Amino acid sequence: MFKRSFRSQDPVRVEKAPRSKKQGSVRDQSKLSKLQRSLHEQAPAVTPSSRATPPTRAAPPSRSTPPSRATPPSRSAVPTPVAPPVNNAAPSPIVTLTVGADGRLFAAHEDVLRQSPFFDAACRGGFFDAQNRRISLPEEEPEVFSAILEYLYKGDYYPRLVHNRHRNSWELEDQAAKNGSPHHSPNLNHNHNHNHDTGGGRATGTASDATVFLASVGAHILRDTVIYCAADRYGLDELKRLALRKQGLQAGIDVATILRSAQYAYANTPDSDSRLRAHYLALIIRCRKTFKRSGTMQAEMEAGGSKLFFDLFVAMCNHLDDVIDVSNARTPRTV
Repeated sequence: MFKRSFRSQDPVRVEKAPRSKKQGSVRDQSKLSKLQRSLHEQAPAVTPSSRATPPTRAAPPSRSTPPSRATPPSRSAVPTPVAPPVNNAAPSPIVTLTVGADGRLFAAHEDVLRQSPFFDAACRGGFFDAQNRRISLPEEEPEVFSAILEYLYKGDYYPRLVHNRHRNSWELEDQAAKNGSPHHSPNLNHNHNHNHDTGGGRATGTASDATVFLASVGAHILRDTVIYCAADRYGLDELKRLALRKQGLQAGIDVATILRSAQYAYANTPDSDSRLRAHYLALIIRCRKTFKRSGTMQAEMEAGGSKLFFDLFVAMCNHLDDVIDVSNARTPRTV
């Protein structure tokens, strides 16, 4: 009986599973049929719009075509107002300058020249040919004016100041390559020659680059000194400071050139401007042993005719007084 009952129950259990599957499948089909019927019942009212709704699925293209993404043309149109300033700066008129006795020609924009009070007044003054837009500078040296024009355009002139990060100091771009290290005072040679052109000797390579020949003087003058004096005439105070700073970095200058340049500075700067003059006085005092043995110094002092030597005498006396005061402060006085 046990076996029979087991066998009788076994097929029932086996049959229930497929029946449940069949009933489940029937139920699924019934659900599908019901859904189909409901759809068919709603079809007359919905089909017009539902068939029209597929374009709603095409709405995502509307996301790809929003007017906001079409605005890049408007962004490209934004820089158009910037164009007028460029056009306003470009048409700055060109001014022709005739420089030197030979009439060497230079060309520069008028707005660049007007940075200088001298040229600003010249463009409105009497010696400006408005018809030909020409300024004549017959007494100016072309090489000096070229440096001034370079400064007006670039803010510096050749050789430029270069910062040495390793030494944390400033030096001239050419001198750094030649000397390897900056010099803050001329390297004076101990030559006793009385010739005014070569009286102090000359170091190799640097003195010729640091001087310019002036036809009005008939000799070579330190280039930075001439530029300083020219900057004073043109009202460029920043250029004066730059030229004075560069002159302190020059090296290998002979005694004769220093004395000629000092006299040129005295002749071409007003008494109220003492910076360049004080630079030469301090240089001579600092290198007094070299100048004391120089035949050029003796000849220049015997010839006289310059305020330089009186100022030098006063500066030497002041320096001596300072030395005496320091020595007296170190040693107690006895009554």
